[in-house]
Amino acid sequence: KQLGISNLKNHIVPAGQWVFGGTLSYSTHSNDNYKLLVVEGIDSEGYTFKVSPLIGYSIIPNSIVGVRFAYSRSFMNIDNARVNFGVDYYYALKHSYDIIAIWRQYIPLGRNKRFALFTEFQLSLGGSQSKFAEGSPIRGTYSKSFNISGGVNPGIVAFLTNNMAVEINVGVLGINYSSTQQ
Repeated sequence: KQLGISNLKNHIVPAGQWVFGGTLSYSTHSNDNYKLLVVEGIDSEGYTFKVSPLIGYSIIPNSIVGVRFAYSRSFMNIDNARVNFGVDYYYALKHSYDIIAIWRQYIPLGRNKRFALFTEFQLSLGGSQSKFAEGSPIRGTYSKSFNISGGVNPGIVAFLTNNMAVEINVGVLGINYSSTQQ
């Protein structure tokens, strides 16, 4: 009799299977006379939009190699804020994009084929463009950046059906290099 939480003979993702997935998120904020530490009277609005499709292939049981594309757009407009260095107006718009190579290894939990732990290793290349403007008269900065990073994201997955799952993961370890031109 074998005791333990994992049965490696279970194939959460069998060899030869294509995997498609992705994430989508949108968040907004609006502040009216908000206070944050030494900044008072913040009147601002903004949003962040992110999309990240994924395609992968299971080369051996419970192991996937694939690629993910990530795009995000962030906007923030501060109409008013009283701080010690006198900013009355601030505008920021940023677009970023990444292409990410992944390798994911699943560890099935128990005898069922519905729950598993996983570890995803990522190698990412990307860049961004951003504009910042502030003050009156308006002055600002335009910047472009390039980045390369690697990371490890452990998580847990629950298969709702044979073809659909939800997952939660946490980026716990990573290294990043970035170069920016303004």
